[in-house]
Amino acid sequence: MFANLDYLTWCRENKLDELFKIDLKSYGDLTLKRPKSVYETVDPKNTNPFPPELDDLIRLHYLVRSRKVTTILEFGVGKSTHIFVDALQKNKKEFGDFVSKNLRRATPFEIYSIDNSKSWIQKCKKEFNKNTADIVNFFYSDLEMTTFNGRACTMYKKLPNICPDFIYLDAPDQFSVTGDVRGISTRATDRQPMAADILLLEPFLLPGTLIAVDGRNSNARFLKNNFQRNWRYQEFKNEDVNILELIEPPLGYLNEKQIRFCLGDNWPGLSVTL
Repeated sequence: MFANLDYLTWCRENKLDELFKIDLKSYGDLTLKRPKSVYETVDPKNTNPFPPELDDLIRLHYLVRSRKVTTILEFGVGKSTHIFVDALQKNKKEFGDFVSKNLRRATPFEIYSIDNSKSWIQKCKKEFNKNTADIVNFFYSDLEMTTFNGRACTMYKKLPNICPDFIYLDAPDQFSVTGDVRGISTRATDRQPMAADILLLEPFLLPGTLIAVDGRNSNARFLKNNFQRNWRYQEFKNEDVNILELIEPPLGYLNEKQIRFCLGDNWPGLSVTL
């Protein structure tokens, strides 16, 4: 999926380094992960955002652009939101006319970013201007421990009522959830995030939908093991990202039209028989 991605070229051509005011010369190798301490990502007292990791951000931008994505559902507001806005703006400029006249997309070239922190949403809102008002939609919801198929997990109490063709899972953190299930919660250093929201959405998702999970291997495997439709699952260990793609025959001529336009005539679901 990323074999043909030249990180440096993609970054420069799309000016992603300028978007985050990063000096590429001092940044170093774009494909290398920034070293982290053992407890850095599981410190409940940490309120500072992590610095941008260009490899992750470049991959997200590449996926949205190369797949001609129209609607994004993002779990977790942050630097990825900037990347998605930039990519959707470019998609709208290049493909907007075709999409508006040929595809049934109720929220074309929009991103819905959900988070359970009102203060963090307000902080991130200030980073955007009126030119992005018709693209990014910030969505607040409380977060609770619950169950799915008898397994403890977290879920937001409310989700935006949209049909995304790209979903990015990078939230919630494991400490901000309320409640427990028989004493079990994700609020422990040795636990992992275990969000189940996408499982509720699964029956409504269109063939061709792509899910990118930032790290969170346990959560990605939980989703894979509980999905009921035909998902192709790939774990990219070096990149620390998990990808799930809904590979099914189109649901109708409009879905097929969208698939052929966005993903090409050779997309595997077009030849799958269930």
